[in-house]
Amino acid sequence: MDEMIITKNGLQEAMQAQKKNIPDPTKILPLKRAEAKEGCAGRNSAGRVEALNRIRGLVRKIRGSYGEGLASPRIPIWLQLSITTMFVLAVSMVIFGYVIMERQKEKLYDNTVKMGMVSLNYFSNNAKIPLLNDDVLELNTLINNAASVDGHFYAFIVDNDNVIKAHTNHERIDKTFEPFEDVTNTSKKGAVSYFHYSLPGKAEVLNLSTPIMFKEKKLGEVHVGLSIDFVRELFINERAFLAASILMIIVFGMIVAVICGRRFSKPISSLVEATSEIARGNYDHKVDLHRNDELGTLGEAFNRMGDELYRQAIMKETFGKYVGSEVLDMIMSNPGKGWLKGRKNKASVLFADIRGFTAYAETREPEEVVEKLNEFFEIATEIILKHGGYVDKFMGDSVLAVFGVPVYHKEHARRCLLAALDMQQEFAKTDRQDNILLRSIGIGIASGVVVAGNIGSQVKTEYTVIGDCVNVASYLNSLAGPREIIVGNGMSRHFGGLVEVEALEPRKVKGKEELVEIYRVLDVQTAAIPEEGCQPS
Repeated sequence: MDEMIITKNGLQEAMQAQKKNIPDPTKILPLKRAEAKEGCAGRNSAGRVEALNRIRGLVRKIRGSYGEGLASPRIPIWLQLSITTMFVLAVSMVIFGYVIMERQKEKLYDNTVKMGMVSLNYFSNNAKIPLLNDDVLELNTLINNAASVDGHFYAFIVDNDNVIKAHTNHERIDKTFEPFEDVTNTSKKGAVSYFHYSLPGKAEVLNLSTPIMFKEKKLGEVHVGLSIDFVRELFINERAFLAASILMIIVFGMIVAVICGRRFSKPISSLVEATSEIARGNYDHKVDLHRNDELGTLGEAFNRMGDELYRQAIMKETFGKYVGSEVLDMIMSNPGKGWLKGRKNKASVLFADIRGFTAYAETREPEEVVEKLNEFFEIATEIILKHGGYVDKFMGDSVLAVFGVPVYHKEHARRCLLAALDMQQEFAKTDRQDNILLRSIGIGIASGVVVAGNIGSQVKTEYTVIGDCVNVASYLNSLAGPREIIVGNGMSRHFGGLVEVEALEPRKVKGKEELVEIYRVLDVQTAAIPEEGCQPS
């Protein structure tokens, strides 16, 4: 509108058009430009096309929002299955009934023709002698027997002069036979001819006729009239019976379809409910399907899946207590990758140990010792994981943590140093003074190359690290007194701005030729630990 491509009224028309579900409302809009204002007179066609496309996009977006607001109705699967079964059954039965009724109609008509032909043959065979002798009385006696047969309108015999010699209607005797009018459906089978015509009362009649022959000489002709309405009445009765039978079958089929639909949908509903429970973490939920079919097998497989997920959840929860979420996600997503195999990597190792633990344990009850020791392990583990480390193992009263494996961090040394500072500050809090073990923690830190991987046998393995760096960290930990942090020279470049250190006399470490420079961290309680301590420097 600001660019004079569409007016306010035009935009309103667009909105009204899209509400009426017109495929492309913009095609019917009066998108004529208003009179050019200063600065708009030189607009080219490309600009107009771009603006038009923006309008179309807006209309489609609005239409899409309307469509998203209309939720499709939820139809239970048992109802879908029942409706489908009933529809198929009803259509099949209707088609079957129609075919049967058409065949029945043809059969009834053919039987009627056959019945008329039987009467004709009877009259033709028995009327020869009386017709030769002009015995009218015997001919009428013969004809009158036809009146007692259902479906017969009339029967009469005419001679070669078209004079009626016998008739079920005695008033027609000795009258001249007048040919039938408005005949239809004329047919012939052998010597028998038959056709349809209507009586004055609009009753439709099937007339059958055959000549009366005696020694290849025609003596006359016999006619029999059958009621088409009688045939139709028989057909209607048959159709009503068949329709009632089909309706009963359809109703019975509907009941069976609903029962079967419920039988097959109930297990599926149970599986859906169980899936929701599993998604919420309720792995104890079981599907109780006592069936000897595929659904029963599916239920058993689902229960096995729940048990397996429960085991994996327990393993994940337990393992997650020793590694951080970052490590845990990597392990769960790629359980067979190279982190399980041995590989060299730069890392930092932290040893935390309780000074004087043996003497403490000898003078305390076992329950108290375990309780206080677990408090130490809980604090240490929480802080190690917080700074992206990995708890390698608990060894008696000490903790071994590694930073940089299995997930490599460029700033692993900084993370390790910050974790040690954070630990000592947490141990020194006044609300933890009832646990004297926390006031006796010494920490040693070293940085270097380690070999990390699964070590052990086929019966038992563990992911751990080995190498000079681990030995150095263990040695430095033995030098640390209560509430002290001793670090190796590999950590010196990470001291700046974090802590003050005191250089100690270099020491000879077993397995290393050169002396190891060591430092003691000063004033741990007042060391400045940044809020984002685990971030790269």
